[in-house]
Amino acid sequence: MPFTQVPSLLAATLLFIAVLAHPEPQHPKCRFSPLYTQSSILKNPDPFISSFLYWEGKFHANNISYNTLNGMTYDGTLIDPTTGIATIKHPFSAASKESLQIMLYTHVLAGSSDAARFLSPHDEKKAPEVAFNIVSLKLETYLGFNETFPGFGGFIPWFLADEKEIQPTADWVNRVPALDNGELLWAVYGLVHVLETSHDQRYRALAKNWQNWLDYTKSTVGKVFYNGGGRVCAVTTLNQSLHVNSPHQNYSCEGSGVLNDPYEGELFTWWLYFFGGLSRREKNLLWEVKRPQLVSVEYSMGDIGPITVQKGFWFSSHEQWKILEMPYTDVDLVKRLFYNAERVRTCNSVVTKVPGLYASVNNSTDPTTGDVIGYISAAGIPSISNQTKQELDVVTPYGVFPTVYFDKAVGLAWWKDMADGKKMQNPYGSSESARIDGTATSSFVSWDSKITTVIAVLGGVGNFVREKMKQDGIYKEFISVTRREHEAVFKNLKEEKVKLCLPNTKIPDRGLEDYTSCN
Repeated sequence: MPFTQVPSLLAATLLFIAVLAHPEPQHPKCRFSPLYTQSSILKNPDPFISSFLYWEGKFHANNISYNTLNGMTYDGTLIDPTTGIATIKHPFSAASKESLQIMLYTHVLAGSSDAARFLSPHDEKKAPEVAFNIVSLKLETYLGFNETFPGFGGFIPWFLADEKEIQPTADWVNRVPALDNGELLWAVYGLVHVLETSHDQRYRALAKNWQNWLDYTKSTVGKVFYNGGGRVCAVTTLNQSLHVNSPHQNYSCEGSGVLNDPYEGELFTWWLYFFGGLSRREKNLLWEVKRPQLVSVEYSMGDIGPITVQKGFWFSSHEQWKILEMPYTDVDLVKRLFYNAERVRTCNSVVTKVPGLYASVNNSTDPTTGDVIGYISAAGIPSISNQTKQELDVVTPYGVFPTVYFDKAVGLAWWKDMADGKKMQNPYGSSESARIDGTATSSFVSWDSKITTVIAVLGGVGNFVREKMKQDGIYKEFISVTRREHEAVFKNLKEEKVKLCLPNTKIPDRGLEDYTSCN
């Protein structure tokens, strides 16, 4: 079984030759991934990270990933299947994409040189001012949206961002999701901590304004999303034109959907738990409703296992989003459990000879229309999931982000494995996804499939969130409840000595041609 190891003499020699042939430039080549070896990344990932951040940062551009008129994200952009140049943007977005953008700026404003390289590689000193201006503009947009559509209570539905003033997309009129907003709320929470602890008076003034926005969501979260008895609406229906407190306003759960997952949806539960004004009894009921979903399961395949992990819905990497935002890994049991998940994620692909990792992602490009074929939600590891019917013919670079969170070198070795495939690098960084048989890729770039990995490289925002939680007096309770819920389910973690596996299979070359603008 492949595992992290010290490079051999031959690998070290190859690394030396590679460094001579390809010293880390200020502006690395667009198609940089094949220029590195797996051994060079394992020995020192920093040069690779520098190139990675430089090119992923090309995604951060007007009409590609966001709108400079309002500071708001776009979901992503289609790129020409031949040249790789942007063609048609998705003019819509969601609070989840907003959270990634805000986490990125949080690191820039906190003084991260890596985040600055992503945002402003030609003049990294300008990065904080760029970030500050965008988060200032974004807040104005949020406040304007709430004035126009007060029924959302400060929360954000899927929206159209291609005009100065945003508005709900046609399918999200009078509807709002909890999950995406949970991701956004804790991202802003971390941003506020960085701004309010700055020596810059402008930062502190902006922190107060963002805090006011957060405080408003605290006053409305129970009305908008809480259905009583510990039940949280996954999607709430409402009248977007009526004020939250209007006697004619009616909030109700859409269908029977309840947000009770122990994955990224849990971020929203924590916001309601701490700030929703619930009684102690109602707070406890939140966890009683969620508790059946937190399940221990063991992975075994070939000579690997059994390894104890948390049962996934699909076991998509996307489900681990919450570790980027809250300090879950401060609880030792949770840290070990999440690390076990990466043992399984990486080793499963080795055992099954898959050249990459799985996550919910946009499918390949339709050669006739130039659009993506559709979205693949069901992509993970069926044997340790609730949903066993899955589509396992497409891998995506962002499948590595939870691995990167725990081990940058191994995670980026997997990222390289996928990025080495034909058409998997373009003028805006990594491409969305690739078929494991090498016959097609997705000519699309998006926040989810790119910036999750960037945020993992930066270490998430849990450190910032932790400090503000302590300041607000809620950190100890977060640790206590998290420990209680996990200790009740995970009594004995098996196979914690198994090393993270390294890729040993490549996406085959089936005649695809790299994008001409990135060749």
